[in-house]
Amino acid sequence: MAFRVNLSSAIRVVFLAALAMVCGPWSAQAAWPERTITIIVPFPAGGPNDLLGRLLAAELGQKFGQTVIVENKVGANGDIGITAGARAQPDGYTLTEVTGVILINPSVRKTAYDPVKDFAPVAYLGAAPNAIITKSGNGINSLADLVARAKFNPSRLTYATAGTGSVSQLAVELLKLRTNTEITHVPFQGAAPSLQAALSGTTDIASVTIAGLIGHIKSGALKALVQTGAERWPDLPDVPTMTEAGIPNAVIETSQMLLAPAGTPEATVNKLAEATREVLQKPEVSEKMANAGFRVKYEGPQELHARMLREIPLWREIVDRAGLAAMQ
Repeated sequence: MAFRVNLSSAIRVVFLAALAMVCGPWSAQAAWPERTITIIVPFPAGGPNDLLGRLLAAELGQKFGQTVIVENKVGANGDIGITAGARAQPDGYTLTEVTGVILINPSVRKTAYDPVKDFAPVAYLGAAPNAIITKSGNGINSLADLVARAKFNPSRLTYATAGTGSVSQLAVELLKLRTNTEITHVPFQGAAPSLQAALSGTTDIASVTIAGLIGHIKSGALKALVQTGAERWPDLPDVPTMTEAGIPNAVIETSQMLLAPAGTPEATVNKLAEATREVLQKPEVSEKMANAGFRVKYEGPQELHARMLREIPLWREIVDRAGLAAMQ
């Protein structure tokens, strides 16, 4: 009788252990998120990338019932923050909200990450055109004025951007190629300081994503010479596109995407992607993004992966033609 009881107890222990082994991982995965989620933003606070990251953090925090914080890791045109995101634990608690520089930087310089191998795509969020801006009252009132001055004084004019290899720099480099002009690049650590360079007149012009510019343009502090999207921006109906200003094949926009470290459980990535899709569908979120200069366009993990594979060689071609890698 004693032997039968011990055997029964032993069987029960083995059964419970086996059940724990089978259900344990599923239970842990199903419970995500159980603690604070961090979204790394690789650019300074106050810039467009930061504004979008904080909006996303607030909305996801409400959906998940957990705190979602933004951590700005700034430097090297986003590479410091991107590298930190690539090296984070693949557990769904560290994400990276980044612009298209992640697809450009490896063509410009050696990076410590591979945008495809080191990240799990979560969601494409949308894009914003860039604007080439100047301080009002300096005599540059159109793109034609800018080109004329650049031809008259080669390399004397200066332009500010968010950094070497940034989308905003490539927009001007493409303009230089199309117009056969020389304008000297002055890189800054993010869109916010490059915007300030234009406002203060530190540089003659700046190329900045349209997000965050609208108020300065409407107030008259800044003059927008041209914007780089395929069509005019609704809140800036008087600002022509590159094509309308006589520069063909020069559409360049600053995309925004949410990524997780490679190896993050697929169920967690899908849960994040679905939550992000629901957030972007909210009218108030779409309106806030539009007011900040972003056009919402959600794409899920597979679509974003395909986009990354498609765009990397396109950016590499522009970098090569502009000779940016040789400037490093």
